[in-house]
Amino acid sequence: MIYLVPPGLYAIGAPAPDDPVVVTANYKMSYDIVRQALSGRNVWLLVLETFGINVWCAAGKGTFGTDELVRRIEATGLAGVVTHRRLLLPILGAPGVAAHEVKRRTGFTVHYATIRAADLAEYLDNGMVTTPAMRELTFTFSERLALVPVELVQALKPATVIILCLFLIGYLFWTPIAGLKASLAYLGAMLTGVAVGPMLLPWLPGRGFSIKGAVTGLAWSAAWYLLAGGNGWGWPVTAAAFIALPAVSAFHTLNFTGCSTYTSRTGVKKEMRLSMPAMGGAIAVSLLLLLAGRFL
Repeated sequence: MIYLVPPGLYAIGAPAPDDPVVVTANYKMSYDIVRQALSGRNVWLLVLETFGINVWCAAGKGTFGTDELVRRIEATGLAGVVTHRRLLLPILGAPGVAAHEVKRRTGFTVHYATIRAADLAEYLDNGMVTTPAMRELTFTFSERLALVPVELVQALKPATVIILCLFLIGYLFWTPIAGLKASLAYLGAMLTGVAVGPMLLPWLPGRGFSIKGAVTGLAWSAAWYLLAGGNGWGWPVTAAAFIALPAVSAFHTLNFTGCSTYTSRTGVKKEMRLSMPAMGGAIAVSLLLLLAGRFL
């Protein structure tokens, strides 16, 4: 559970002064994946201080950036270790690095190699030429599916507290069965937002993640209505379910935007400004409807 690797210059294999220099972040997973991809080769690995953040995110924050790259070149004495002046950087690190500044300040030329570490071996074998496939950033079903467990683990802790609160409220104001149903309804909406929304991302309508999550949440509301015997509910409870559950699902799908290749920082901020008040309002209206149904 330690995700920091000390920044510095590392040797993969037994590199000579004319062997390539690959640059990465000191996020342990990035570091390990690059080492695995270059296993069996002789390569220098220059690790920047990104405070345990991956390359793409660190480039956006500025820690995988020009100043840190220049600082690490000087601190490691790289100019005295290698005879060439080429640095191979990940393409996703480009937003943080001004190549012309690095060249001016250190004499090293920046070459953007590949997006994925897995393509580095082919890149080196290809005469350090980047093919179109190496530049293409995909976000396939299996790639999205691989991220779902991480999102699920992060959502479980607050979800457990909310589920217990819903059960107690249902138990105290209605019946134990009502509390159990409310808990299961929320759990289903959470799982829909965390898993179903991300997996179906390209096919769901709307550009915003919150809208996509609301659509899957609405489908869950309809399914829950049928499963839980919604025919016996009063109209306030029915309306509350169809308003609150899509909001819960939308919130969790919106959280997935940090894992996505589809969004920009400004786009996420804009969507949050628009969607968060709407979600909060939906939950508030649902609570009022439930109270109305309780006392009518």
